[in-house]
Amino acid sequence: MNLNALAESPFSLHISFHKLIEHLEEVAAAQTGPRANYARSILKEVEPFPELRNGITNKDQIINNTEVISHLLENLFPVALTDNEIKAVSIPYQDIIFNQTRRFKSILSSAGEAFNIAFRDYNEHQFYVMGCCIILDEVYGTQFSFTTPLYYDIPTAQGILKHYRILYNADFLELTPTSKAVDLTQDDIELLADNFDNFDLWKEKFPPGSWELRGFGLMSLFDATIESAVSSLKGTLLGGDDIDDSKHEDVESVFRSIYRVPDLRVGFLSFDPDEHSFTVLPFSEQFKSFLLPEEVEAELCSDTLCVHSLSTVVNEKLYFAISDIDKYIATSPTSIMGKRFKEQGINSVILAPVIKNGQMLGIIELVSGFKGKLNSINANQLDVVMPFITDTIDRKVSDMQNRVQAIIQDEYTSIHPSVYWKFKKEANKFLQFKAQHKHYNLKEITFTNVYPLYGQVDIKGSSDTRNNSLQTDLKNQLCAAISLVEKLSVSSGIESLDAVSQRLRSYEIELASALRADTEQQIQQYLEQQVHPIFKQALVLEIHNCPAITKYFEDADKMGDFHLQRRKYETTVAIINERMATMLDKWQVEAQAAHPHYYERFKTDGVEHNLYIGEKIAPTIPFEMEHVHNLRLWQIQVLCEMELEHHFNREILPYPLEVTSLILAFSSPLSIRFRMDEKRFDVDGTYNARFEIVKKRIDKACIKGTTDRITNIGKLTVVYTNHDEEIEYLTYIRFLQSKGMLEDEIEMLEVEDLQGISGLKAIRVKILYDSSLPSKKCYTYQELLQEIDPEEMKYQKASEPNTPVE
Repeated sequence: MNLNALAESPFSLHISFHKLIEHLEEVAAAQTGPRANYARSILKEVEPFPELRNGITNKDQIINNTEVISHLLENLFPVALTDNEIKAVSIPYQDIIFNQTRRFKSILSSAGEAFNIAFRDYNEHQFYVMGCCIILDEVYGTQFSFTTPLYYDIPTAQGILKHYRILYNADFLELTPTSKAVDLTQDDIELLADNFDNFDLWKEKFPPGSWELRGFGLMSLFDATIESAVSSLKGTLLGGDDIDDSKHEDVESVFRSIYRVPDLRVGFLSFDPDEHSFTVLPFSEQFKSFLLPEEVEAELCSDTLCVHSLSTVVNEKLYFAISDIDKYIATSPTSIMGKRFKEQGINSVILAPVIKNGQMLGIIELVSGFKGKLNSINANQLDVVMPFITDTIDRKVSDMQNRVQAIIQDEYTSIHPSVYWKFKKEANKFLQFKAQHKHYNLKEITFTNVYPLYGQVDIKGSSDTRNNSLQTDLKNQLCAAISLVEKLSVSSGIESLDAVSQRLRSYEIELASALRADTEQQIQQYLEQQVHPIFKQALVLEIHNCPAITKYFEDADKMGDFHLQRRKYETTVAIINERMATMLDKWQVEAQAAHPHYYERFKTDGVEHNLYIGEKIAPTIPFEMEHVHNLRLWQIQVLCEMELEHHFNREILPYPLEVTSLILAFSSPLSIRFRMDEKRFDVDGTYNARFEIVKKRIDKACIKGTTDRITNIGKLTVVYTNHDEEIEYLTYIRFLQSKGMLEDEIEMLEVEDLQGISGLKAIRVKILYDSSLPSKKCYTYQELLQEIDPEEMKYQKASEPNTPVE
């Protein structure tokens, strides 16, 4: 019994049976026969209890009069229906329940003593407004009926959550205003209509207890578990992007309610049509597969399913059920599927293909530890939920494909987000013409009048280090091979070993000099074709040098000691490149926020980057030359930061490699064009090609009249062609010197003539290694203008003489 009214209500509640008693009085007075006799007997029984007519005010009055109330309500609660109907006396939208039918009592008893029945998903505010709407509709003739369905969620003794829809009969209730009631005007009603969420307003117009609700209501419940479960599943699947632990539990709870199987679990197996294989779910770690072992990421369909299930689920796209795994294994003893299920304690299974537009997306797996609980008959209950599951999985698969496309675009092509809009515009135009069955040739994507910026952080001496590591590894391998060959020549009796030994020693001598391009290939080829067969023959003959030969082959493996120095070199280059690229990408976020521009980078023996900025890149955003100056200043600072990052972390590298930094200044705007064959942007036009030629040749250039490179460890080099560029970059450098990022000394250099290129100059300045950018934020060109007037720089000649190169 539950007699707890909600905390606040516009009603003053009086549970009364006066209408029913008055009806019985009419029957007793106007009729004769059994009905009148029955009415008179009931009236006689209730006569000693005036509170039943006048109004019950406390819980004890119901408890003490339970039997009398039951007799009074006998016509409304027929004994013949008490085991079938789920019915009780209640007050609409109030937490008051009594005189339940036997079935209702049984349902509550199965839920357990700790269970407290309560409305689902409703709060005090909603119920208060709901009560107010009853008054408005009944008294003021509005149509505000708050008819949102009400539910009770009640668990069974087995823990399965069942959902019951609540229906009310209010024929025995009447409303009467109290002294607290407020007379409402039409303006008040219209104000309430537009202010559902204003709880204070509703309480102002309908103060608590301002209307007397006298009488009783009838509550009837019907089992809406499947309908409610489907609705809940729809909300769970469509309500968010990620299927986390809580959502996975919600989905399983829904299926348990539908199938009334307390231990039912749900799995999913993704289908790859390209390889006709099953894979793990790519978008959720929670929905594991019971068909595919955890350690297996993908498996051919024919290796996962038996012939019958494969044909039913994949080919015919029908449900496949096994009600008894033991019987299935007995009839199909070679089935891997049956054994996998049995190992997991699964005894009945339903496999349901997820189909969208005729294409299979995967398989939903319903499993239970109970035999017979899942079968080919109740498999058809999936029909009501499969549309929602299919739409959700289709959405997830599409989202996954979009992510894959984004990764491909990000990692394998040069379509940067800043220029994506133009590709999208052209693609949309192509699709529009195609929809109209018209031919359209995709136009080339070009951007005119953009300002280029180029920079690089190069690993110094990488070629020499690579050759040295290669020489060291080959020498170690040759020494080991020579030692084994000479020992075998004494003990094995294998012919021609002296000639092999002599050839290996000649390679060893050759390695002492500079490497030729084909030296490694020749040595490896000779070892593979001439030496290794001898060692393998010795292993077969079980000569006493077998352990040494086995060790040799272990060391000759790619992960063995004969590749140790090369691995250390490759690891070092990879670490430097990844660290530099990550830093550059991170700083790019800030630069893009200042003004969108095209950005690309390349990893070689170091990291190179190209930037293009101009009005055509982002035509909807105002463009000024200040944006170009800001980006050039940003570029210098980021290269300094990358140098600092490497400087303070180089000691932990496998090889102590150093880096040098270079910027190519180019003040004239140019055009870039997307080359379809190479899937990347390149400069467009013969004149603009000079910029690309300089980029390709500048990093190995020397100072004019010397053999020293223009780049140097710990220094930033800016290559330029004219006086304006010199003044501009000297302005940036002096500003950053004032901020403690660069040392005071500046070297003004002339660059040697390159093939087809002459007249290049360079500025070189040392980076301060005891500094870093404040709060990891670049200084802007606006901040520079506040401290340095670039106009003054035009009239200054660089006072520092060319510093001799060490």
